[in-house]
Amino acid sequence: MKNTIGTSVTLTLAGESHGSGIVAVLDGMAPGIPVDEAFIGMQLSKRRPRGEEETARREGDAFRIVSGVLDGRTTGAPVAIVIPNTDARSADYDSTAGLARPGHADYAVHARYAGCEDLRGGGHFSGRVTVGIVAAGAIALAALKAKGIRIGTHILSCAGVCDEPFAIDPSAQLDMLEGLDFPVLSDVDTQMKARIQQAREAGDSVGGVIQTAVTGLPAGVGEPWFGSVDGVIANAILSIRGIKGIEFGSGFGLAGMKGSEAGDEWRLTPGGPRTLTNHNGGINGGLTNGMPLVFNAVVKPTPSISIPRQTVSLDGSREASIEIKGRHDPAIVRRVCVVATSMTALAVCDLLALRYGTDYLR
Repeated sequence: MKNTIGTSVTLTLAGESHGSGIVAVLDGMAPGIPVDEAFIGMQLSKRRPRGEEETARREGDAFRIVSGVLDGRTTGAPVAIVIPNTDARSADYDSTAGLARPGHADYAVHARYAGCEDLRGGGHFSGRVTVGIVAAGAIALAALKAKGIRIGTHILSCAGVCDEPFAIDPSAQLDMLEGLDFPVLSDVDTQMKARIQQAREAGDSVGGVIQTAVTGLPAGVGEPWFGSVDGVIANAILSIRGIKGIEFGSGFGLAGMKGSEAGDEWRLTPGGPRTLTNHNGGINGGLTNGMPLVFNAVVKPTPSISIPRQTVSLDGSREASIEIKGRHDPAIVRRVCVVATSMTALAVCDLLALRYGTDYLR
């Protein structure tokens, strides 16, 4: 298993959904970076479920930093964070034991690990493991903010309800998102929640699209060819369970444009060269161009639903019908926003460390 991402700034994840807890090890952060445990707690709260439209599993996420931080600052040693699991109910999975849940990794994992895997609640492949990403990402986010780099994510669409996209300068919108429990830029939260609740009542689930923006990045960050900004970000975001696609700037919409439309024209501003549009999402040639880095990511519908489905046994010996019971999200679109923001922060820290050295973030 490759459970570590990054080159200079790395994150390693360990733990399972129904194990004793999740562990995140953040390595490569420069010494002297402030670590605000209250901010880490606030970020973790954005990931936790709330309301009737989300899972009834309620984890407190009472994390402990067990190494790498002294007197509120990083020491330069690996930062290890432990988040206990306190509300796992493994008995919920007894009825589906030995069966491949449609849309889940069960069969692929069983084939890969020869039946030795822990599949309770998805095990190491569960969305529960993303709590480690958020805890470590909070440290990265704070370090970036101190350098004038901001990151935020909102729900661009969910169950057919669309939010407005980021503006060409999303600074004010990023300010607004920081204080929102349900991250949307316009007055569509009630509609989205209603659609999610309808899916729950039908025993089904819905997906959506999230949009992330990064401001304050200097031009020229990235490592061509194979350490390009879009390549590094895509690797990080597609590592999040439930994310099935990514596009930068206008993405697939570029296919329907002419070169005269898609090529972002330049102008001189008091802040330096800027483009009139941002169809390329702040990236040219795999390098940042000084414009906001913007990308969209597709979030698939939660595969755990209570509608009978057809499946097979993990040993491939029989076909079966399966109906999943337990505590599940009818949509993870809201909760995954902070995970995407955190994963982006970690990737950006790594890109900056490769360009300027790890002391850049001090």
